Amino acid sequence: MTARSDIEAITNRIRERSRGSREIYLGRITEASSRSANRAVLSCGNLAHGFAVCSPSEKIALGGDKVPNLGIITSYNDMLSAHQPFETFPQMIKQAAREVGGIAQVAGGVPAMCDGVTQGQPGMELSLFSRDVIAMAAAVGLSHNMFDAAVFLGVCDKIVPGLLIGALTFGHLPAVFIPAGPMTSGLPNDEKAKVRQLYAEGKVGRAELLEAESKSYHGPGTCTFYGTANSNQMLMEIMGLHTPGASFVNPGTPLRDALTREAAKRALAITALGNAYTPVGRMIDERSIVNGVVGLHATGGSTNHTIHLLAMAAAAGIKLTWQDISDLSDATPLLARVYPNGLSDVNHFHAAGGLGFLIRELLDAGLLHEDVQTVWGEGLRPYAVEAKLGADGNVTREAAPKLSGDEKVLAPFAKAFQSNGGLKMLSGNIGHAVIKTSAVKPERRLIEAPAVVLDSQQALNDAFKAGELDRDFVAVIRFQGPRANGMPELHKLTTILGILQDRGHKVALVTDGRMSGASGKVPAAIHVTPEALEGGPIGKICDGDIVRLDADNGTLEVFVSEAELKARKVPLIDLTGNEYGFGRELFAGFRQMAGRADQGASAFGMA
Repeated sequence: MTARSDIEAITNRIRERSRGSREIYLGRITEASSRSANRAVLSCGNLAHGFAVCSPSEKIALGGDKVPNLGIITSYNDMLSAHQPFETFPQMIKQAAREVGGIAQVAGGVPAMCDGVTQGQPGMELSLFSRDVIAMAAAVGLSHNMFDAAVFLGVCDKIVPGLLIGALTFGHLPAVFIPAGPMTSGLPNDEKAKVRQLYAEGKVGRAELLEAESKSYHGPGTCTFYGTANSNQMLMEIMGLHTPGASFVNPGTPLRDALTREAAKRALAITALGNAYTPVGRMIDERSIVNGVVGLHATGGSTNHTIHLLAMAAAAGIKLTWQDISDLSDATPLLARVYPNGLSDVNHFHAAGGLGFLIRELLDAGLLHEDVQTVWGEGLRPYAVEAKLGADGNVTREAAPKLSGDEKVLAPFAKAFQSNGGLKMLSGNIGHAVIKTSAVKPERRLIEAPAVVLDSQQALNDAFKAGELDRDFVAVIRFQGPRANGMPELHKLTTILGILQDRGHKVALVTDGRMSGASGKVPAAIHVTPEALEGGPIGKICDGDIVRLDADNGTLEVFVSEAELKARKVPLIDLTGNEYGFGRELFAGFRQMAGRADQGASAFGMA
C-alpha cells in the first residue's frame, strides 16, 4: 500500500530539499564500503592489537576476513534503571554470534545520564550536549575498523539519538538497535503527580514524596510514562532499526533475552559478507524519517524529538524542518493515550496491542511508507506483529490483534482520540516555538495574559512560594537555550504551573529551554528560537507585556509594536554561574558551537 498523497508530498519536499546533502552522504558511504569496510586494510600490527584477547580460533577467523565481526556499543551502567539490564547483554550477544559462525566484541561504551536524576540540578545543563558526546564516543568505538556490523545498546533520552547519529556517521555498516524494555508498572503516574503537587503546596513532606517516587520508579527498565525514552523505542521500531516487536518487552524475561539473541544474529546476517547487505545509511532515508515523525505524532510522543529528529536526519544528509514536523502532525491522528496524555503507562499500551497494532492501523490508513528497508528486510508490514516466546525458547511472531485490547489506551484509526498528533509549530514576533497539545484541554490552548519574566526555574519557584503568582500570567523563562546554558529541561515548572492552573488561573509558559515528553497539561511554548542569548525577541519581553499563545492557530505574539520591540535591547545577564561545576567547564566549546533548536541544537553543524 502506498502512502497517502499528503504524506507523500511532505516526503517529496524533504527529498528535494535534501538532494545535494543526501548525495554527498551516500557518496561517502559508497567510498567507505569499497575502501575500508573490512579488516583487510589493517596491517598485521593493527590486527594483532585488535584481537589480542581473542581465542586462537577467533584470531584465525578475524585474520582471514571471512567471518563477520559484530561490534557492540553499550550504554551500560548500573546506577540507571533503564541501562542496568545491559550488563548481561554482551555475553548473550557473543554466544549468539558464535552460534551462527560469527564473532562479537564490545567496541566501546558511551555515557548514559538520566534526566530524572538531574532535573533541576546543575548536571541537567550537560544533558542535551551528552547526545553529541555519545555520538562521538560511538564513533571512537567503531573507528578501529574491526567490524562488519554493529549493535547499539541504549534506551533513554539522549542516548538513542546520540547512538543513531554515531551509527549514521558509520553509515556503511549495518546497525541494529537492541532495547532493554520498560520496568514493570508501579505506582500509577497520575497518583505520583498528585503527591508532587501536594509536596509543592507544603501539604505533605519529603518522606511521603520520596515514598511515592520510589514506588513509581522501582526496578530495572525504562520509566513507564511516555516521555523521551519510550518515544525513542517507538522510533527505533517504526523506523526499522529494531527487530519487530522488540520495544516494550520487560527486561529480565525469557522473551527479552530471546529478542536480544535474535537481534545479534540478524545483525550478522546483513553484513557485506552475506547476500542481504543492509548498510544503515542507505536503509534510513526520507521515508524512514517521515515514518518516525508520524509515529511520534500518533503516539503523542516527546517534544524533545523536535530537536533530536532534526539532528538524526542531518547525520544522514536529510534536511528535516519544524514545518515538516508540524504539517505531519496536522495529517496524523492521535491513537494512543499514555501518561502524560492519559492515565495508562507503556505496559498497558503494549498489552492493548502495542506498536504492532498501531503500525498496522497507520499502514492501512496510508500514513506510513510501507516500501522502506528495515533491518528485518523489505517493507514495514512485517512490523505489524506481536513478538512471543516459542516452545523452543526462540522468538515467534503473530499478526497484531485486530481489535485493541483497551480503546481508552490504544484506539483504532476510525476512533482516533483527536484528528492531529498534538505537536505544533508556533510562529510570531517572539520567534518560532514548539508546543505539545495532546495533553492540554482545548479550552486552555489559547492564553492571553501579562508576562512574568524570569531567568531561571528557581526564580519561578521562589515567586510561587512568596505568593506572587496567584493570578493569570504567562511565565517567560529566558536564557535557557543551547548557547546560554545547554538548554536544560525545565520539568520542575510543570508542577507549579499545574497547581496554579488547577486553582482556576489562566497560565502558560514561554521559554527557550526544553520541557521533555512530560510537558503535561499546561500550555507550553518551548524551544523558542532564536534564543535570548542570541538577541532573540524572547529576551526583550518585559514584565506586564501582554503575551498571546494560540496553539490552535499556531501563533505566539507579544503585544508590543514592531518599532518598540526592535528598539528594546536584550538585557545583559551574568551566566558565569552556569559555566563551572558539575563538569560544565568542559562544555564551554559545545555552548559556543551549538546550533539553534530549530536546527537540531547540535555542536556538529550538520543541520
